[in-house]
Amino acid sequence: MSEQFDLTIIGTGPGGYVCAIRAAQLGMKVAVVEKRATHGGTCLNIGCIPSKALLHASELYEEAGHNFAKLGIAVDGLNVDLPGMLKHKDDTVKSNTSGIEFLFKKNKITAFHGWGSIEAPGKVKVTPDEGDAQVIESKHIVIATGSDSANLPGIEIDEKRVVTSTGAIDLQEVPEKMIVVGAGVIGLELGSVWARLGAEVTVVEFLDRILPGMDGEVAKNFQRTLKKQGFKFKLSTKVTNVDKSGDKLNVTVEPADGGEAEALDADVVLVAIGRTPYTEGLGLEEAGVELDERRRVKTDDHYKTNVDGIYAIGDVVAGPMLAHKAEDEGVALAEILAGQAGHVNYDVIPGVVYTNPEVASVGKTEEEVKDAGIEYKVGKFQFTANGRAKAMLATDGFVKIIADKNTDRVLGAHIVGKGAGEMIHELAVLMEFGGSAEDLARTCHAHPTMSEAVREAAMGCGDGTIHM
Repeated sequence: MSEQFDLTIIGTGPGGYVCAIRAAQLGMKVAVVEKRATHGGTCLNIGCIPSKALLHASELYEEAGHNFAKLGIAVDGLNVDLPGMLKHKDDTVKSNTSGIEFLFKKNKITAFHGWGSIEAPGKVKVTPDEGDAQVIESKHIVIATGSDSANLPGIEIDEKRVVTSTGAIDLQEVPEKMIVVGAGVIGLELGSVWARLGAEVTVVEFLDRILPGMDGEVAKNFQRTLKKQGFKFKLSTKVTNVDKSGDKLNVTVEPADGGEAEALDADVVLVAIGRTPYTEGLGLEEAGVELDERRRVKTDDHYKTNVDGIYAIGDVVAGPMLAHKAEDEGVALAEILAGQAGHVNYDVIPGVVYTNPEVASVGKTEEEVKDAGIEYKVGKFQFTANGRAKAMLATDGFVKIIADKNTDRVLGAHIVGKGAGEMIHELAVLMEFGGSAEDLARTCHAHPTMSEAVREAAMGCGDGTIHM
């Protein structure tokens, strides 16, 4: 007789492993199935975590080469030890993935390694790389298999010269020239890593702007900052071919609306045009689970599919493909299955671009508020007027807060600046409690801190800022 569980989760990325731990805390007998040798999914193994390790290391290298002298610190013989940098990245990944393994043992979660698929409602088949497959019986099944890098038609990825994010975090030498296809979060972050280490980076984007979906004013200002850092941009442009026959890659680009083609040369091409849900080979169609036109799993408000006992969370369902969104859904689903009122507020999910300066946002953009016909006001504060930012040579960027003109309730907030990804959370908490710009403006902030700029922007929604 096969082993029986209350809950079996296919995939141990942020959504899957968090769902498993929360369900175990609530008294369920939980199993997880993971195709990789290590847990953590794309995020911990080849995505969020390793990329942030490289972003941090490359940022410090750039600081040492550009700002240390202004701070009175003399550095001789500065150079890039790329093998050492990659080792730091790999060590960081190992520490995080082994941490998940420890948490599973602590919470008495049974882990199976192999390909997980739905044999039938209530049955999960685990097919290991070697040995016989086995079937797990489970009252509930959760699809938490995440997403994969999207590719351009006709472009062959080899993860050596034509790479996705997976290959871009493991290049064995700094390319002289890199072309990044796509001006979204992943492309700009990984482009930043290699630009700081010495690559000439050109970003090719089909749309007429960078960071699609983010506040337009923020994107425009941030693009100017990246240009100062040496980035080149070809917007409203598409890549039609990558010829790998020579020592250099020959990349054909042309205007998005059609027109004369142009050839660019590069050592590495990073394809970063987004991600697609990982729903193939899971037995979903055979089990009768409905997918939408983008191959995402259709669910109701409680993450349930059209088949009883089968649920889905994270990148395989609609919504932003963010690790923390998947985590919150995992917690909510576990609580719902335990009879509690699990819930995710999709209006207050922060997003961060981990470049330097960082870009962070939560809630609505100015364009979204305008399109909704809401009367609104905007408060802004530049970091050039912040004392701590001046002391840290971190004056690039600003804080922008959007509030309802009639109620003063904060509808959205956007920060470009050093540490923006940390500062955004006081705005997320404020919005979660339905707070107003005045609530924030009247909250004492320590001086001198970068966060004072957040308070000043809130003041800008009222009578005006003090320091600008």
